[in-house]
Amino acid sequence: MRILLFYQPSASSSPSCYTGAMQVLTAGSLRVRAVGGTDGNAGGDGPAIILSHGFGAPGDDLVSLARVVDAGRGVRWFFPEAPHALDVGMGQQGRAWWHIDMMRFQREMMAGRRANIVDETPDGLVEARAALDGCIDALVAEHRLDPARTILGGFSQGAMLSTELVLFREKTSFAGLAVLSGSLLSSSRWSPAIAERGASLHVMQSHGEADPILAFEGAMALRNLLVAAGADVDFVKFRGQHEIPSVTLEHLAAFARARLA
Repeated sequence: MRILLFYQPSASSSPSCYTGAMQVLTAGSLRVRAVGGTDGNAGGDGPAIILSHGFGAPGDDLVSLARVVDAGRGVRWFFPEAPHALDVGMGQQGRAWWHIDMMRFQREMMAGRRANIVDETPDGLVEARAALDGCIDALVAEHRLDPARTILGGFSQGAMLSTELVLFREKTSFAGLAVLSGSLLSSSRWSPAIAERGASLHVMQSHGEADPILAFEGAMALRNLLVAAGADVDFVKFRGQHEIPSVTLEHLAAFARARLA
């Protein structure tokens, strides 16, 4: 099952420096699409945003956000592609950071229950974190990426992977974390990590109140843990589902300009 991404930039949204150019590179074990910067291909040594896509989406699913989010002049955008290939039907291929039990997921949906995964540690989560960590190390070494001037984030599964990495990475911290339609996950591990690191975190988080994929309650549980730990959290609640609406784009742009200035 492919989880779709929807966004509707407002008429007042300012374009970023993305001009349609794009570089496809390999960083660590992952394929990465890169845009923005000084040349449209993520050139230069400016600040950066790394966004990871959701389960079942193609590797380029979020690239167009660089066109509609005004993150500031010279900002580079990197979009890692998940390592696992998926057949999502109708002859289309998607990607996944870790595999999901789709039969269980469909049973939950048919019973009218949204996924509440706060206590689960998915098989493959730690391996996915290692792959993304290696990708970032390669971007640091080969493309002058500075994590302290980088926002890490993603949508859905990519948002939860990014949170996992921010909480457990032992190297330089990031300028910010963008959690778009993510959820609390692996609470027995995340809760103490948030308590330890929360005061140093700057987070922009958004979630739809009627999300049929990941329960709104899971997002609120994550938000509450972060706030209790002293994190700086901009929480965007919207009347929508599993999507990225214009209000989220506006908050993401403001967050990026503030954290990457």
